[in-house]
Amino acid sequence: MTLLIVGLAVVLMTAVAVVVDATAAFLQRQGLATVADGAALAGADAGSRNEPDLYTDGVAGDPRLDLRKRVATAAVADHLAATGAHADFPGLSWTVALTDGGDSVVVRVRAPLDLPLTFPGAPASAPVSATASATVQLD
Repeated sequence: MTLLIVGLAVVLMTAVAVVVDATAAFLQRQGLATVADGAALAGADAGSRNEPDLYTDGVAGDPRLDLRKRVATAAVADHLAATGAHADFPGLSWTVALTDGGDSVVVRVRAPLDLPLTFPGAPASAPVSATASATVQLD
């Protein structure tokens, strides 16, 4: 009987550890998704406001994608600094990409998560990432 009780206790403790770690990863991912959403919106907004070709050449020509990416990247960096994302998510890394001919800004953020409960043989941390995009509508 003691062996069964000890075995059940080990199974329950393992289940609790898995649930707690999964919950921590889910919450971290939700937080990173919020950060990525705000950063993508900031990048798209800055990229559309600072595009000189839109006013001189119209939207038919190829806008300066390199300039738009640099402006969007700077806006994302400013947004992350202003919101304190690096303090909230230590080890935060991020990338900015343009898609759809430069009309969409895609931001991917990634941060390591130190798992609250681990058991022998399991990793003590895991990377968590989120991606968001924002599109600039030019009418």
